[in-house]
Order: sequence, then C-alpha cells, then structure tokens
Amino acid sequence: MSATIKLENTQRRDALIDIEKKYQKIWQEEKAFEIDPPTFEEEPIENGAELRAKHPKYFATMAYPYMNGVLHAGHSFTLSKVEFATGFERMNGKRALFPLGFHCTGMPIKAAADKIKREIEQFGEDFSGVPAEDEEEPEVKVAAKKEDVTKFTAKKSKAVAKQGRGKYQFEIMLQLGISKEEVVKFADSDYWLHYFPPLVQKDVTEFGGRVDWRRSMVTTDANLYYDAFVRWQINRLRDCGKIKFGERYTIYSEKDGQACLDHDRQSGEGVNPQEYVGIKILVKEFAPQAQELLKAANFDFANKKVYMVAATLRPETMYGQTCCFVSPKIDYGVFEAKNGEYYITTQRAFKNMSYQNLTPKRGYYEPVLEINGKSLIGSKIEAPLAVHKELRVLPMETVLASKGTGVVTCVPSDSPDDFVTTRDLANKSEYYQIEKEWVQTEIVPIVKTDKYGDKCAEFLVNDMKIQSPKDSVQLAAAKELAYKEGFYNGTLIIGKYAGEKVETAKPKVKDDLVASGQAFVYNEPEGVVISRSGDECIVSLEDQWYIDYGEETWKAQALECLGNMQTFAKETRNGFEGVLDWLKNWAVTRNFGLGTRLPWDQKYLVESLSDSTVYMAYYTIAHYLHSDYYGKVPGKFNIKPEQMTDEVFDYIFTRRDDVTSDIPTEQLKQLRREFEYFYPLDVRVSGKDLIPNHLTFFIYSHVALFPKQYWPQGIRANGHLMLNNAKMSKSTGNFLTLEQIVKKFGADASRIALADAGDTVEDANFDEANANAAILRLTTFKEWCEEIISTKDSLRTGSLDNFFDQAFENEMNDLIEQTYAHYEATNYKAALKTGLFDFQTARDYYRDSVSANVGMHRDLVLRYIETQALMLAPIAPHFAEYLYRELLGHQESVQNVKFPRANKEISKATSDALAYVRDLARSIREAEANVLKKKKGGKPSDVDVTKPAKLTMYVSKSFPEWQDNYIEIVRELYEAHSLDDNKVIKQKVGKDMKRAMPFISLLKQRLATEDAATVFNRKLTFSETDTLKAVKANIQRATYSIKVEDIEIIEFDNGSSDGVNVITGEAVKIGITGKIVDSAIPGDPGIMINNI
Repeated sequence: MSATIKLENTQRRDALIDIEKKYQKIWQEEKAFEIDPPTFEEEPIENGAELRAKHPKYFATMAYPYMNGVLHAGHSFTLSKVEFATGFERMNGKRALFPLGFHCTGMPIKAAADKIKREIEQFGEDFSGVPAEDEEEPEVKVAAKKEDVTKFTAKKSKAVAKQGRGKYQFEIMLQLGISKEEVVKFADSDYWLHYFPPLVQKDVTEFGGRVDWRRSMVTTDANLYYDAFVRWQINRLRDCGKIKFGERYTIYSEKDGQACLDHDRQSGEGVNPQEYVGIKILVKEFAPQAQELLKAANFDFANKKVYMVAATLRPETMYGQTCCFVSPKIDYGVFEAKNGEYYITTQRAFKNMSYQNLTPKRGYYEPVLEINGKSLIGSKIEAPLAVHKELRVLPMETVLASKGTGVVTCVPSDSPDDFVTTRDLANKSEYYQIEKEWVQTEIVPIVKTDKYGDKCAEFLVNDMKIQSPKDSVQLAAAKELAYKEGFYNGTLIIGKYAGEKVETAKPKVKDDLVASGQAFVYNEPEGVVISRSGDECIVSLEDQWYIDYGEETWKAQALECLGNMQTFAKETRNGFEGVLDWLKNWAVTRNFGLGTRLPWDQKYLVESLSDSTVYMAYYTIAHYLHSDYYGKVPGKFNIKPEQMTDEVFDYIFTRRDDVTSDIPTEQLKQLRREFEYFYPLDVRVSGKDLIPNHLTFFIYSHVALFPKQYWPQGIRANGHLMLNNAKMSKSTGNFLTLEQIVKKFGADASRIALADAGDTVEDANFDEANANAAILRLTTFKEWCEEIISTKDSLRTGSLDNFFDQAFENEMNDLIEQTYAHYEATNYKAALKTGLFDFQTARDYYRDSVSANVGMHRDLVLRYIETQALMLAPIAPHFAEYLYRELLGHQESVQNVKFPRANKEISKATSDALAYVRDLARSIREAEANVLKKKKGGKPSDVDVTKPAKLTMYVSKSFPEWQDNYIEIVRELYEAHSLDDNKVIKQKVGKDMKRAMPFISLLKQRLATEDAATVFNRKLTFSETDTLKAVKANIQRATYSIKVEDIEIIEFDNGSSDGVNVITGEAVKIGITGKIVDSAIPGDPGIMINNI
C-alpha cells in the first residue's frame, strides 16, 4: 500500500481550486451542459436518424448511484469514464448528453431507516446508550466459493467494506459526517431521498461534471412521473409475454417474509439459488450408538423409512456410490418429511427444504431429534442406482455444515475428494475407529473422457500428487478439472443412458431419479446471503411474478444486440456471453421497501433491479415533465403525472400513433423528437460487478421494449478501484469520498489521477501520489504559460526553417493524432501519456534545443499552449478553460471547441531524424564517459577535460556486406514461417555464428514489434548528413564535461578507408581502424573524442 499523502503547503492546490470554482460558476451561468436537440424551427426534420446524421449526438450514462450515502472514490472512477468520453465527444462536434439520476428503490434505505428507528428506541435520540465496541457480536463471514464452476459471476459485493465498526446504522451515518442531531431524522426513509441527492449534485459539480441536471430524478413513487414510466415498462414487459407468474426458486429472507434480491442484501450480492439433486439413501440398519439415541427419544426406527439425504450436482455418477459420508463434528437432525418419511440432514438444509414444498408444513424445520454424525458411522445403507448394494455410513472430516445437507455420497471414480478420503479410510481404519471391511475400495467406472480415462479422480490425484484429504487447495483444483472435463467432454459408460454424452445424459438420469421417488430437486443459496435486516437467507419456492430471462427467442435477441455492441474489452463480452448462457427467470416483485407498485397487483413492489433497466429513455424527456428531482415543480410543459399514460409512453418510445391524450400534439411530438434524437444510448458505463444482473437486464429490457434501431450501442465495464494500491475500506481508514478527493487535491488533479488509474476490466488504482504530482505539473505549466504569454512579443517570428522547429511541429502533430486515437478508443491512461506527459516532454526538448541559439518560435509555442489546453480538456477541463480563455484570450468555451488535429501530414522522415538526433546525443555522452575513464595503474584518461577537444563522427553510407547476407536469410525464413527453427539457422550461418546470431536475434526482436517491410528495408528515411549539418551546434554542446571546439563529420562507404568531410566537402583518408569505424552503420555513426 502506498502512503497516504499529507499536503503541507496547499498554495499550488488552492490556486487550481480557485480556477475550478470560477469556471464552474461560468459554466452554470452559460448552461454549458444543458444539451438539447435542434428544435423543429431550427431543423424541420421528423426522422430521428436523419436528424442525428445532420446534427451528431452522443449519449452516455453511468449506473445511477444509490441514495444511502454520498459518492466515494469508486463511484468517481466510473463517473470519470463517462466524463472523459462526454468531453471528448463534445469536441468532436456532437451534442453530448450526460444525465444523472438518483436510485432510491428497494430495501436498503427502508431497512436502514428502520434500523435507526430501532436504535433510537434502544439507545435514545443521542445514542448514548450504545454498548462499548468490545461488546459487539462477531461479524458474519461471507462465504465461500460456488459449487457450480460453469457460471460467470462478479467477485466483489458492493456491500463489502461499507461497515466501519459496522454494527449500528447510526455509526455508519456518523462516518458520513452527519451529526448525531441530524441522524435521528433518517429514521424517516423519505428524509434520505431529500438529503443525499443535492449532496451528490454538489460533489459531481465540484468535480467538474458535465451533467445536465435538468434531467435528474429520484426513483420510487416519490416522483410520480418516474413512477408512471416504470409502470409503463412493467406493463409492456407483461404484455409481450416477458413477465409471468408461477413457482420459482428465489433467495428469500424468512425474517422479512419476502424475496431478498441483489439490492436488498447486506452481503452476498450476485449469489443465486444453486440447484442440487437430493439423493435419498435408505438407512437399512442404524449403528448401535444411533439405535440407542433413537430409542431414548422414543423414535420407532424399525417401522419408519429414514433416509440420509445427500445433495449432489452430479446425479449421473450415482452408479458409482461406495458409501455415504457424514462429519463426526456435525450435529444432524432427524426431520419429518412428506409421506411418512424422515430425512437426516443439517437443520440449515431442512430449513431450505421446508420452504420448497418438500415438507409437511411450510416454514417448520424443528427436528424430531438431534443426532451427532459420529453415532451414525457404521450404519448400513442402500443407495439409489449404486452397483454396490450393501454400503456403510463413514466419516469425512472435511464435510461442511454450511454447504449442501452435511451428508455426502461417495463416488471415488469421479470425485477427487472421495477418492482420497476412501484411500485414507482404507489405510487408517483403526485411526478412524471403523472396520476395514466397511470401506468399499472397488471403483466403478462411470464416465470416460479422452483426457483422464474412466477413473478421472484417481488420474488427477496421482497426477497432482495429492497425498491427503487435507490438501484442500489441490483438491479444489482437481475437483474443478474433473467436473468440467466430465461434463463437457465425458461419455456415460454405465446404465440406461450408456454411450450418451454426460451433458445430455445428466438431466435424464436426474429426471428418472426424481420420477421414481429416489431423489428430489433441492435448492440453497450458492453462498451466504445476509439481508439488509441482518437475516441469513435461504431459498424458497415462491408463487411470484418473474421476468422470464433466458427464454430462447428473447435470449437470441439479446445475443444479437450484444453482437452488434461495442464492449471495449473481450473480457466484458465473454462475461455477458457467460451470463446469457445461464441466467434464467428473475423475481420482479417484493413486499417491503421503496418503489413502484406492481400495476396489476398493488400489494407488491417492483424490485430495484427490474425498475432500473431502461431509465436512460426517461432522461430524454424528464426536463419536459418536471424541473425538480421529485416531480413537484412542473417542467417545460405543464404536463401532470396522470396524463403520462402507457399509451403516451408508447407514442414517445415506440411510435404508436393511435393515442388519445389531452396533452397537446405539439408537446407529444417534441417529447418523441427528444427521445428519437438521443436514442440509441451510445455507451453505458458501470462496474464489472453489474454484468451478472443489471447490465444483462439492461440488454434484455431494451430489446423487448424498443425497436431495433434504439438498441444500446455500447457497454463499458470497468474494474473496481483500489486506493493507494490497497482495497478501499472504512475500517482501515483507506477510504475517500468524492468530496474528500476534490477537497484534498482539487478537481483537475483528481481527474488526472483517475485517468492514470487504468482503463481495463482489471482493478485500477487511484494513487494519491499521482494526484499530488498533477498539482505540481499543472501549476508549473501554468507559470510557464503565463511567462510565455507575457513575453510573447520577444519570441522569434518568421519562417519555420529551423530543424528543431520542423521537428517540434511534426512531433506535435504526431502526438495529437495518437492522443485522438486513444480518446476515441476510451484509453484515457494512454491519452494522458501522449496528450500531456509526452507532449510536455516534446516541448521541453524543443525549448532546450533552441534556447542557446535561435530561441523558440512564437507561432509554435502559442500553438503548443492552445493544443495542450484542448487535448487536456476532456480530462482537466477547468485548467484547460483557464489556458484557453484567460491566457489565450478566446471568447468561446474550451468545452465547445473542436478537438485539435494535425495541421499537416506527419512526416516519418522528420520523426526518424528527430529520434536519430536524440539517440546521437546519448551516444556522444556514452563516448564521453568512455574516454574519461581512469586507466589501470593510475594512467590518465584518454581525454583531458581541461583542454579543448575535437569530436569526429564517422558516418557510414552503407551496411556491412555480411549483414546484407543475413538480412536475406532472415527474410527467407520469415516468409517460410521457420524463423524459430534454430537448426535451420545454424545450417545457413555455418561457422560465422558468433557474429551472425546477435544480429539475427536483433532482427527477430524487431520483427515481433515492427512491420516486416521496415525491418528488411534498412534505408534511412532521412538524410543523415543533412541532419547532422543542421544540428551541428547542438552536437557541439552534447557533452557534459568535455569542451568540444571542433567537429568533423566524415562520410564513407562501409569497409573503405576513403571518406569525405561533410562540412568542407574535402576528400579525406580515414586514419583510424577498429571498432569505432567498423561498427558504424547508417543511422548509427562511430564517435571519436580526442584533445586537439
């Protein structure tokens, strides 16, 4: 973790913040970010596509933030991506719209408000009665890895690291900087909706956000216009058959009495129901210890059917069962099931079953009696489909009470855990206090794969050298390999479906087991889910309204949309493809919380992920309906909420014309024009954790509700943001809100650090050191620009015929085009590098190169300042505005100026010549260091720095003939795709390996990164001698210590002893031999320094 920066002297930062405040006020006065389409008067075109073609637009959004707090650094990272894109597209001449609303739907606000209400009752309005910190209960741990390895999921829950001390809601509010006196007001959920949205607007505005705040709204029925919009969305999804009613498995909170969906969770976001097959393993004879316990509890086990219930993901492997495992450390229950049967499972598992129509009474999960796993060991059992008939219950110490039923059926042919445990039991029967003959060691082959044969568990255990059941990491890896290979590439070799692929046979075996009564379908959460009310959730089979995601026709449309969409990273596309493959129906309602009532069944609320999938369309018309967040103040049109009927929304969004409405036709047309101009959405920016839910729902809902021409064009998923190379956490203090970042570093320095944080789906890093360095960079540049502007009349004018003038102009053009390409690809870290860091480096080199003689050219320097302002504008708009308006004197805002482009064609010859001159200066300094080295025995160095020196450069016009020969060899092998065949190279090179191989290796390295034609055609693009003559004065100053008074440049043909003095034109003899002359090649002269 990098150290947190403590700013000692804030003068430079404060100067930047003064600029930021000034221009934020000006932008607000100028309504710079209020973006509208052309009016009918300006452009009487009704067709949206034609209007967009003539007047280009750009529409970008981020997931609207949830109003249970202010924005933190993670929000600002996502916000920055939309910001930079919007700023850049404005500079491409587009009407770039960035609206931002406030999400209030769901349980979090209501649950938090209720917590505060209870805490006031418990501890008083000043919370003085709160227990001391060391009296807290232990924190609930978030669990473990999913069983089904074939699903794509996000790795991080948004609720993680939000807790601080975390037990009490009022403490969380205090951490947000809210006073105790004000915290009590948050017991009213409506207060949250009025407290946080203005703070978010303030923080985003101070960040320099280009947000059109006219279009902002809160969700829920607190805004009746938005409420009507959600009702339209839900009604139309039902009308087109996407919303259905029926039983479905859902994550459920017993305490809340309702489904617990992603936004309702304190932890476990993204966790879904995991389907198992509950295998009913009949107990034929209980072990003596178990019999005693059953008798003591008056349980008539002799006349009752009792089953050990094992949860499995692999029903097709049940033919190979060799025992049933229990943990000696787990207390199990004997529970009454249906049809007079009894199940032995953990109470946690039976609780899930009791909500899935598998028990006599819903929600009743008390055991008839409790029994420890140890007492069950040795019981005789009979397992469905098993080839081996008389089996035993055996111990397995790694069985978890928190996963499955706590009962594990043993299939050593295909489960590495089972194979290793069976081997251990057979070898250490006395240690485990069992009879050796209870362990069935004969393995039944079930599934055959080309990779692992027909006993994949044994193969993997031996291959990975797994020694013990305690080798948990290796066993987890082996399990994943076995499961994937068996499922995707395995063939069943036993039973009714022998010869079929496992992928096909698995559901058939499951259906047969369930139909015969030997098994049942059972679900539980994939991991631990804790509701906002603190309840550990289960899976319940609920009669409910659900959205039928995964329906084949709809899924095909979603895949089509994804196929035409820009995702900016292949990982994002792969993530969506994975989710679309497994995502099925999703509960659309809840009973508790804030939100919109289900139109046709008012006792339900629309859940918070289902009402937030197409609200981007609402942004296009919001300002016509209301001019505040809550719909209490009319918008541009005096339309009432009740006038916004489903038919009116159809008119606006789907071009339905048969609408009866008392809204004037001209107003309806304007609403439709606004939508059809800004839609489709160009890009949706969000964290990658929303791919498994919100972002996929976003695709599904758009293809269901809107014509194809309005399907979304792009989704950009970014990674999470670390702070100073460590995970953000309130409890460790490594946490910053957006407001804190801007106060600490100012807006533009923060934005530069965010741009530099990273652009991929991998986690990025906001480094405070980068923000601090940006303050120094900007203010230093500001001072330089101010000095240049104040003295500009003293700068050189006239023609740009100086080598460094031409090179600087060319380098500026090159960096401008590179920066444009990076912005276009949304690679902001790269854009920052070329458009700021490299651009300033180019300026520095130009200034240093001409300062000692001709000085800088006024036109170039002024163009540099203006171009720097414009290239920086998307990322650091306040500073750019200061340069453009205040220093350069332009009237127009930098927000509305076209992004700069090269003013002439980029010259490769000039670029190469400049690179040559830079490299030459380094080579001269290296030669200087060599001649100044002290010799052995105390002898003086070759050159005395106190005396004048001569610098001679030997410029070769041609390459050595031997190199030309090897160039042809490499070209031939490259074209034959055999350049990596060292045997062939050795045959062609022969005895010249010592000289040839380094040269060939260098060519191979260049071919890996450069165009082949460039590598093989070694002709320079520029005149080496003309360049040297043009920069002769600079070469003379290249040394550090030696004073060069004379320069000689000798051009010669490689291998010749005759040359020409380039400066005088005289023929000369080359009077030296050796490495200096021999190593000289075009573009890399030999350098000699000696005293005159």
